[in-house]
Amino acid sequence: MAKNAIKGTILLVDDDRLVLNSMADWLRSCQYDVDTACTLAEARSRLTSKTYDIALVDIQLGDECDGFALLREINDLGSLTSVILITGYGTVESAITAIRAGAFDFLTKPLIDAELEMAIERALRQRRVITENTNLKQQLEGKFGLENIVGRDHRMQRIYDIIESVADTRATILITGESGTGKSMIARAIHQRSARKNKPFIEVASGALPESLLESELFGHVAGAFTGAVGNKNGKFKAADEGTIFLDEICTASQGLQVKLLRVLQELAFEMVGGSQTIHVDTRVILATNENLEKAVAEGRFRQDLYYRINVINIELPPLRDRISDIPLLARHFLENMCRNSNKSVKGIDSQALTALQNYVWPGNVRQLQNVIERAVLLGKHDMIMPEDLPSDISGGMPILDLTDLANKRLKEALTDPERQIILEVLELHNWNRNATAEALGINRTTLYKKMKKLGLDEQKTLK
Repeated sequence: MAKNAIKGTILLVDDDRLVLNSMADWLRSCQYDVDTACTLAEARSRLTSKTYDIALVDIQLGDECDGFALLREINDLGSLTSVILITGYGTVESAITAIRAGAFDFLTKPLIDAELEMAIERALRQRRVITENTNLKQQLEGKFGLENIVGRDHRMQRIYDIIESVADTRATILITGESGTGKSMIARAIHQRSARKNKPFIEVASGALPESLLESELFGHVAGAFTGAVGNKNGKFKAADEGTIFLDEICTASQGLQVKLLRVLQELAFEMVGGSQTIHVDTRVILATNENLEKAVAEGRFRQDLYYRINVINIELPPLRDRISDIPLLARHFLENMCRNSNKSVKGIDSQALTALQNYVWPGNVRQLQNVIERAVLLGKHDMIMPEDLPSDISGGMPILDLTDLANKRLKEALTDPERQIILEVLELHNWNRNATAEALGINRTTLYKKMKKLGLDEQKTLK
């Protein structure tokens, strides 16, 4: 810390002007920025014009009022100012009353310099922790909030609508989709959008834990429940009480664990492994899988009653290969994030490199695209991501379908190709969904209908 750096800002309130000035001079010599007030009205004026880290307030403020009144006003304002009350007539009862009323500390006169400075330093440390926690929460909201989920594809827009509709309910949600499509991010976005956002979000990768440990991990265990269980341990469901638990890879759960999960979802109650006491929780449950649960039910690997219970609201994430128009948005988003986090300066993505990205099949979906962009930023030698900065299987990859790139161009950009063939390819690509086709082609539905009729495509659909 620099020699003359200010440690913090303090408002000193005391109706004894001699004491007030003496204490203010001493605090200033300790590198604090100090303002003074002799009355409640003067203190109010100071508080409305400036933000203070700490208010040192004498309880006895003449006949006007006492320091408790100022403490209540500061608390009612929702201020982060820590209040330390000072009195010459301290008792245990008055100290308890002060702390219960929201005071950070309670000191008695005559004040000892070391004791006062220690109380001030503790209050400043607490304020720093609160500020850091607030900043971390804001960063989490930015990282996992809905605004950070990138995509303009009509299927993603539908998912945004579902998230907004169900986030603040207690409904169980099942998120399905291939690996790497962003199921964890969707789960966190739902949590951040809910009234539970300031409570825990607990993520459990069910497939990453041995079956013998998963039940204990979720529900906890009592001492002696199994070899090595030397004490009681709370599980993830208890840790997520009043918050959200996200169970990924749920299809890997054993039949026995599925029975317990069904009970938790129905009753919000369970017993720890080896225990008999029933524990009740208020936990919102979000589950995810990359498997076809209907097929798992048919094969007997997943309980039908549990499937019906968790499939209340299903959010199905499309693979990246089905939302090619989002690839440029996602790539630029990952590029900007990587440049910001690595102090690299890469201006953008070369058009040929972008075409290669859109022509690739992306078996690893969004997660793979993120890794590819991060690698290109770190290893690239240019101020743009060039084709040679991409892995060879991407830079030299074949298109997913002929004319797939044309599905994401406006008709006016594809006048060199037969109009009928273009519209037919895009219709088939979108399973003859006219709304999606019109959006992909960059025209309105009325124009599409007229062109289909003119080109005989509406008759072809009828024949099919």
